[in-house]
Amino acid sequence: MKIKGFPIEKAKRDLKKIQCKTDGEHEAYLNQRKDAIVKHHLNNTPFYKTFTEGCNTNDWNSLPVIQKKDLQIPLKDRLSIGFTTKNCHIHKTSGSSGTPLIFAKDKYAHAMSWANFMDRYSWYGIDAATSKQARFYGIPLGGAGYYKERFKDMLGNRFRFSVFDLGAQQLEKNISIFKKTAFEYINGYTSAIVQFAKYLQQKNIILKDICPSLKVCIVTAEMLFEDDKIVLENHLGIPIANEYGSAELSLIAFNNSNNDWLVNTEDLFVEILDEKNQPLPYGKKGRIVVTSLYNVAHPFIRYDLGDIGVLHERSTTKTPILKSVLGRTSDLALLPSGKKAAGLTFYYVTKTVIEDDANVKEFIIEQHDIETFKVIYTSKEELSEGKITAVKKAMETYLEPGLTILFERKNELKRTKGGKLKQFTSFVK
Repeated sequence: MKIKGFPIEKAKRDLKKIQCKTDGEHEAYLNQRKDAIVKHHLNNTPFYKTFTEGCNTNDWNSLPVIQKKDLQIPLKDRLSIGFTTKNCHIHKTSGSSGTPLIFAKDKYAHAMSWANFMDRYSWYGIDAATSKQARFYGIPLGGAGYYKERFKDMLGNRFRFSVFDLGAQQLEKNISIFKKTAFEYINGYTSAIVQFAKYLQQKNIILKDICPSLKVCIVTAEMLFEDDKIVLENHLGIPIANEYGSAELSLIAFNNSNNDWLVNTEDLFVEILDEKNQPLPYGKKGRIVVTSLYNVAHPFIRYDLGDIGVLHERSTTKTPILKSVLGRTSDLALLPSGKKAAGLTFYYVTKTVIEDDANVKEFIIEQHDIETFKVIYTSKEELSEGKITAVKKAMETYLEPGLTILFERKNELKRTKGGKLKQFTSFVK
């Protein structure tokens, strides 16, 4: 980053200054940054000036919420005056939400993002620049993209494990690599690391015993369920940190050693909003909407991530605590009665019922019409009639009676191009 002109050392110093503020000083700081970023984009970004026409831009809660679809125009038409693709950081989202997006960050904003990651990793004794990383991420399977990622892995002192092959032969190879490599931390997709941990469980192996240099496992990009976290803790033998963020913004929340999912209030402002775009009190479920306080190249002001979440009742302005992320707004299931349910509801129900005997390795849920759901799973053996009946009964108890529940066993589950496992998909318009 230093070679490319990103002011990472300045960002790290500024981050420390922000963190030293008292509660009152921090609230004033947030208000000042919110006001400054809005004024900047109103004065320097034609796209944002047009987007806010007719709104009271002096009232934060009257500012419009930006959806991904609002940004589906050429990048050059969204940039602030003076910024081009040549003088800022250009990146794109994975598209796992169904709506990929190309975006920009100015160099200081991008440096602040990385300063935040480095700070959080240091909570567990990890130096993000030098500590050896076992990386469970996707990778392009050919072309220049493949070699670019491998080169970045080399520079970043990390070894990339496959998330596309989670078979026994590959997982056995993973074990042998951990035995001979002094990894300090694991980082990657939740589902892939959980599958590795379950294989360790079958082999009665604790990873820390064969790789004593390990300090922490950081899971990201997918939901972490409590029972999966227990498997990870027991068979990796190290603390588990849950990372929540987005490519467009930065690190949004990160677990501390007390298991509080602390929200980033240094370079972001996070809100939980209702359907009328108004803030909800702590403890209430709503849409997660985030503002980038320093990105002067591209406006991300009251940007709707598409996720549903809750801030803990113990939250404060300086130290909000993310209680839970319940899934994406696009993952809501519409039931015959007219009731709506978060897609993760189905996942929790089936997970509780069919995973307790370790027969089922992974599963996903699909909604094919308003009353028909399919459980697609991989397992050693077909689900028994007893298990199938138990899942149907649980669906009826937690959702409503009269649903049609289908089951399909497969050798492997379909993942996104990036290697993520989409846990619930609705095909209902």
